[in-house]
Amino acid sequence: MNIVDSKFLISCERYSQTCEYEFCEIVFLGRSNVGKSSLINALANRNGLAKSSSTPGKTQLINFFEVTFADKNKLIFVDLPGFGYAKVSKAKKYDWNKNLSEFLQKRKQIKCFIHLIDSRHTNLEIDENLYNYLNQFITDEQEYIRIFTKIDKLNQSELVKLKAKFKSGIFVSNVNKKGIEQLLEKLHDYAK
Repeated sequence: MNIVDSKFLISCERYSQTCEYEFCEIVFLGRSNVGKSSLINALANRNGLAKSSSTPGKTQLINFFEVTFADKNKLIFVDLPGFGYAKVSKAKKYDWNKNLSEFLQKRKQIKCFIHLIDSRHTNLEIDENLYNYLNQFITDEQEYIRIFTKIDKLNQSELVKLKAKFKSGIFVSNVNKKGIEQLLEKLHDYAK
């Protein structure tokens, strides 16, 4: 089930600035430079929908996108600022974390948390902390999915080991589109 149309809706700095939409929201989160914006573009099959950059921390706002599947059902994709490596002041990082926490905990429209993890660095403390943090408030009506990005950078043996270790994960490459269709099918379940 492909996405046939997509559009940018709004960027917000904090929860109080967000709008309510009638469609379920899918939130993309993870550390800086893990490929959140690139994955959104690959899912929507549209380069430049979500702004991506090789510079960590490029996404600094909460960005909303409406996507439409071939059957006319819709979702809202939410691209969040990355955790970690962004070269910004401690005060700015504190504000980001405060705003993101409020958004993630209060936003009832969120039906799925997509946690992106670089497939070459699966044991980072920042990812473990994010997983533990989400589990403090995620509800039975919400789902958590681990997405392992950049699998094109792994050899076959490394990929086999990764899949064995994280059996419920989804393994994607934006470069060669591996795993994109599987993820689209999963996300379509939330579309209405």
